[in-house]
Amino acid sequence: MCGSSFARLVLVLFVAASSCFSYRISSAQFAADETVGPKQDGQGMTPVNQVLTPYGRQLDLPGMRPQALALSPSGRILVTSGKTNELIVVDPVEANIKQRVKLPGVLPEERSQEESKQAVVPTDTRGQLSYTGLLFSPAGDRIYMSDVNGSIKVFDVAADDTVSPAFAWKLPAANAPRRAAEIPSGLALSQEGSRLYVCGNLSNQLLEIDTETGKVLRTFPVGVAPFDVVLIGNKAYVSNWGGRRPKQGDLTGPAGRGTTVRVDPVKHIASEGSVSVVDLGSGEVVKEILTGLHASGLAASPENPLLVCCNAGSDTLSLIDTRTDTVVKTVWAKASPADLLGAGPNAAAFDDEGERLYVANGSQNAVAVFELEEDEPEDTKLIGMIPVGWYPGAILVDDARKRIVTANIKGLAKEPKPYNGGATPDAKGFNTHHYFGTLSLFDIPLDELLPSLSERVSRNMRAPRIADALLPARENQPPRAIPERIGEPSLIKHVIYIIKENRTYDQVLGSLGRGNGDPSLCIFGPQVTPNHHKLANDFVLLDNTYCCGILSADGHQWSTTAFSTDYMEKSFAGFPRSYPDGMGVDEDDALAYAPSGFLWDNALKKGITVRNYGEFMGPEVRWRDASKKGTPNFLACYNAWKNKTEDVVFGCWPSVESLRPISPPKYVGWNMSVPDQYRADFVLNELAEFEKQGEYPQLVIICLPNDHTSGTSPRCPTPAACMADNDLAFGRIVEGLSHSKFWNEMAVFAIEDDPQAGWDHVSGYRTIAFCASPYAKRGELVSTQYNTTSVIRTIEQILGLPPMNQFDASATPMFDCFQDAPNKAPYDAAKALVPLDQMNPDPKAIDDPILKQDAIVSSTLNFREIDRAPEDVLNQILWRAMHGSRDPYPAWAVSEDVEDDDD
Repeated sequence: MCGSSFARLVLVLFVAASSCFSYRISSAQFAADETVGPKQDGQGMTPVNQVLTPYGRQLDLPGMRPQALALSPSGRILVTSGKTNELIVVDPVEANIKQRVKLPGVLPEERSQEESKQAVVPTDTRGQLSYTGLLFSPAGDRIYMSDVNGSIKVFDVAADDTVSPAFAWKLPAANAPRRAAEIPSGLALSQEGSRLYVCGNLSNQLLEIDTETGKVLRTFPVGVAPFDVVLIGNKAYVSNWGGRRPKQGDLTGPAGRGTTVRVDPVKHIASEGSVSVVDLGSGEVVKEILTGLHASGLAASPENPLLVCCNAGSDTLSLIDTRTDTVVKTVWAKASPADLLGAGPNAAAFDDEGERLYVANGSQNAVAVFELEEDEPEDTKLIGMIPVGWYPGAILVDDARKRIVTANIKGLAKEPKPYNGGATPDAKGFNTHHYFGTLSLFDIPLDELLPSLSERVSRNMRAPRIADALLPARENQPPRAIPERIGEPSLIKHVIYIIKENRTYDQVLGSLGRGNGDPSLCIFGPQVTPNHHKLANDFVLLDNTYCCGILSADGHQWSTTAFSTDYMEKSFAGFPRSYPDGMGVDEDDALAYAPSGFLWDNALKKGITVRNYGEFMGPEVRWRDASKKGTPNFLACYNAWKNKTEDVVFGCWPSVESLRPISPPKYVGWNMSVPDQYRADFVLNELAEFEKQGEYPQLVIICLPNDHTSGTSPRCPTPAACMADNDLAFGRIVEGLSHSKFWNEMAVFAIEDDPQAGWDHVSGYRTIAFCASPYAKRGELVSTQYNTTSVIRTIEQILGLPPMNQFDASATPMFDCFQDAPNKAPYDAAKALVPLDQMNPDPKAIDDPILKQDAIVSSTLNFREIDRAPEDVLNQILWRAMHGSRDPYPAWAVSEDVEDDDD
């Protein structure tokens, strides 16, 4: 069987379907040069190769990422929250917002709950829903919500369904090595509502709370990163994202905040999931049930003999018989086990008869419909799919109305703010921080509609293209620059993949004079980035290419795995366990990585030689003289590079252990104090050594991060100098490669990991990307829609690597950028036009009060770690630094309420 089995299944179902359903299949098909964003009739084009054609009614939730749902016992109100400091109350019939309720803060601990009820409830403006955890009391008079900052928020519900903040309970500290506060996750209530059970995601415990006093009565040790909890009889079942607790001698990896998780010995990615069974009578954990990877959402059948655990990292469901506490069947959440990773089942709900199970397949933007019998789970089967919004992360069944509701975490912002004076006043662009989740609400479709709906899902996820990616190589094919099929010969033997930081297309190439740019939004034009412009003009100009990621935490995942896990998508509320871009402490997290592995895993498995410069490597930059205090700043590092002194020690360590054998320990990935010239020299010096040896790695990955900038912080280079440094290093690397003996069989790709530090008139996801090769077209504009996974897919196509998952399989290879007739002319780098050591002035020396304030603010921001500076603040500083304080900031393109997502 092959990856096209899902497509074949739905096509067969479609042929047999009743003609009463009138959806036009063709409406989900867009042109090759279609831009990313919302389209007509509620459809949308995502930057990850998927079309959105959600079924039923859609409720837009701008500014939030909804990832939990709860329906009141009366069925009159529905609540949701996620990546916002509000609880949203929804009318489930009219599908509109009834209330926005502020989150209650924690009162001083010495107050009794009765005293607290009489006090004015403080508002918590920093609280947010954690990974999950939202439910009504059995009487419907209370709502409980897990807060990412270590508390349980409690809301009162009046007889008229008005919701008001009541109080909050601060949970005992988790006391992880690098975070004190607990991270509450899934919640469950005892039948009478007197006991609340809370998953302590950081402490690896289940907490039992008295709902009258808010006191913790008991704790139970469970597995790693408990996510959800369900009560059945006198037992609590807890799903554990990371499986069992590691024992002495187990191979482990980091799981955030100093915690650990079991990992596999090859990819060093979290290797198991589990369900802990707690006997609430004895207080003992009586069993640990192994499931698939990323054990997440739980659902119990109405009569309770059957418990379903969603294994988001394995694309499976574990059906557990709670009478024996054993897995009686593992069901695929996709059509076939041969299909590539990419269903992402993460939440589930039964209907009231227990005959249908509805599963939120996050990565397929769909609800999977299963037919089953509680007493015969072995016969469970997938009977269809229903398209919903982008990444459903929660689901419930409204039995009284025979309706399904999903909370779709991601979305495409629809209506831009008005912008006066730009070159494109009708622009539709947004910053990637324009979070725009939705709810999908729809009547349970008749069975005869499922084939047509399944066909929509199939086409939306590009199932035919996935099937094409898995076609076998043909014999006797002539070598091509980009082979038509994976495994066929390529004219290219060496691929260099450069990953840069955080720029949109308009910010850099908006004023190029050709292509779809808005010059009014350009801040790093040809005077700052001559090599970016020269490469775009000499080779191909890509004006319709997008990052798949939003920020560095998911951007580096997409850039190296072509995937974003459920753990990643549900971590945006402050990234409480880690910020897993792989570039430092608490930025390495084996739970976050795609089970299908990294690009280098894929290459090494096929015997491809790999060299990695800085990607997923933590920096280690220090004074050689141990008596010196502090760490070297930019000028110290710059002078050490320029003068070739040895007073600064440059180094790095692997965030993922599989990188250790293929990564030089003296390169430095993320560290804004290290000039990109050091990085360029390092790569070029090794290139010279490889030339002497006559061999060069087949896959070279280079982290080149300094286009991130450090704002206008004193003692740091100016934004223009940062960009010029990055630009010159980029140009020098391409120049050196093109003058090497390996150039005739080489291709260079470069793209940003994410575009969050900017604005763009087309889409906040649109970015700069480059191809350079003897086989790259020269001087051409290519407007075919590409994205991060297109780059990865093209690399795989060249090197004969199979796709890792459904996203790189569904990507468009960059055929339009290449030709088979070579032009071997080398590239000569343009010189920097801005001094690389041009430093930001001290605030005291700045006369302009606005720019002075920007410098003061910049000095307080954390640029030591990746993306720790709030992007909206940094974006405004960069705009004024390059355009002056009087040029109006393009607020239409950037979210006004961006929060600091990374801490």
